[in-house]
Amino acid sequence: MEYFGQGSPSEVIDADQTGRLLDELLEQLGSLRRVLLLPPDYTRYHSNAGQLTVMLYERLKERSHVEILPAIGTHFPMTTGEIDKMFPGIPEERFRVHDWRKGVVRLGEVPSRFVREVSEGRLESSIACEIDRLLMEGDWDRIISIGQLVPHEVAGIANYNKNVLIGAGGRDTIGKTHFLGAVYGLERIMGREQSPVRDVLNYMSEHFLRELPLIYLMNVRGRDDSGRLVTRGLFVGDDDAAYHRGARLSGQVNLDLLDRPLQKVVVSLDPQEYKSTWLGNKAVYRTRMAIADGGELIVLAPGVEQFGEDRQIDRLIRKHGYRGTPEVLNEVEVDEDLKANLSAAAHLIHGSSEGRFTITYCPGKMTREEIESVGYQYADLDSMIARYRPEQLSEGSNDLPGGEAVFFISNPALGLWALRSRFEL
Repeated sequence: MEYFGQGSPSEVIDADQTGRLLDELLEQLGSLRRVLLLPPDYTRYHSNAGQLTVMLYERLKERSHVEILPAIGTHFPMTTGEIDKMFPGIPEERFRVHDWRKGVVRLGEVPSRFVREVSEGRLESSIACEIDRLLMEGDWDRIISIGQLVPHEVAGIANYNKNVLIGAGGRDTIGKTHFLGAVYGLERIMGREQSPVRDVLNYMSEHFLRELPLIYLMNVRGRDDSGRLVTRGLFVGDDDAAYHRGARLSGQVNLDLLDRPLQKVVVSLDPQEYKSTWLGNKAVYRTRMAIADGGELIVLAPGVEQFGEDRQIDRLIRKHGYRGTPEVLNEVEVDEDLKANLSAAAHLIHGSSEGRFTITYCPGKMTREEIESVGYQYADLDSMIARYRPEQLSEGSNDLPGGEAVFFISNPALGLWALRSRFEL
């Protein structure tokens, strides 16, 4: 059922209008004794999911028992400061922490024959459906998944059932869906509403989640003419109809399609949001289809202090590096630790340029030796900030003194930059 869907590439849905839509939604849902809210974590701060969560909580707190489980996937748990900033006014005791290794229950599995079919033979493995036990054992009247529809390297378009099955998923689910997306090909998935990973997630929803009282609250965000982030669409439903409507709008709003490949791209990473290459490599994922062979990607990363968001995954990234698909697939065959952590293997593939262009990282809290050991080039952050002055750059094309041309992106999480020809096939 689709409760409502509203939006267009030119529409702006402000807080007042959002509040009215949420009031209409809650009126349709009726009496709610226990509600679980499932928003993203701080790595999606700009999604506006924090405000949506706060607005729902304020409307529910006097009449319902409300708990909040941030869909952190394999990320670090949110800190008190992050909770206060993203969800202001919600007491910290309302929040629960997802444990993707030990806090999940297994509901079933997607058979290997299905995975083989949707991956066109690239992966032949069953995939377990594992989700946080809180969803299954909380006696919820409603579970409301909240988040942004935006191009994504694993699922094609982020959110919908990905927020539940991966954001609150277990090791096998997360690892194998990520690996499926990587071996199928990032360039064949990103920005597309249907993909092999989405097929797997839909299988899980159809076969294992039907008894859960799930509702998906999804928005689409974009920049207005002044560069300000605004909400262009808001879609709510308990099946895939709202997802498809919102995904199509995301394709109109969040795809920056280019006629010519880019020679030099400079990406700036917010130090509060991006503290690892695991997250910061959105700079790679979201530009890989736009950069020319022989081009250069420069990542200004003042907050980056590690590779992985998990100690074991950090160790695997340091061990294997971002070397490209053939080498990673070979390492998966011989390294049992990597084979047991397929989300790390997928990340190594996604974070590589496949040898097409150079990636220069400028981290605030990592050494040259660390950066170069994983296959990236290193440059001093202060020197590169002084050279490019990101606070003075405009989004998109810039001509600098001396004739240097750069394409600037202030936040790679907000879209996808690609050659138009890739979406006309």
